[in-house]
Amino acid sequence: MLEPAVISPPSLNIGRPRAGEYAPYYERYIAMVPGEDILNTLDQQRRQTMLLLSGRDDDDGNFRYAVGKWSAKEVLGHVCDTERVFAYRAMRISRADATPMEGFEQDDYVRNGPFANRPLEDLVEDFIAVRRATLSLLRNLAEAAWMRRGLANKNEVSVRGLAYIIAGHELHHRGILEEKYFAARSARS
Repeated sequence: MLEPAVISPPSLNIGRPRAGEYAPYYERYIAMVPGEDILNTLDQQRRQTMLLLSGRDDDDGNFRYAVGKWSAKEVLGHVCDTERVFAYRAMRISRADATPMEGFEQDDYVRNGPFANRPLEDLVEDFIAVRRATLSLLRNLAEAAWMRRGLANKNEVSVRGLAYIIAGHELHHRGILEEKYFAARSARS
């Protein structure tokens, strides 16, 4: 799976989001994100996730580390769906859309997503496309847009907060894939 050359996003130090720019639940994700150059972090994550998933096959993608847990394909599909939702929220808020946005039920999205029927390689390509779209949106925001706030799932959130949540959510799930899926699968082989 070769990736075409991409121009790295310009460095932008918008600072880390502060308490009050996101629901307390998301602190666990934001705390995982290093540094303050969120655009570079998101771009590096894309590369790191591609490395983790390159060379994996559909048997790896269909693996579940326990009964009732999502497959690795479903985890990756969930990461893509969640990033799409959060990037959409960031776009609306950055454009000063004050309309409150509803939450979403992640289990319903996974249950109704076509992830199990898609090749793992296709899902990896989807992740790359989603992340590139997120980066394109964020790298083209005016500086003031990063600090705008809106309501999502009945909680106030800033665009800056959403960018860090996207990064932390991906880090969280990549860690689970590494530890509970691929390490466990390698140990059984």
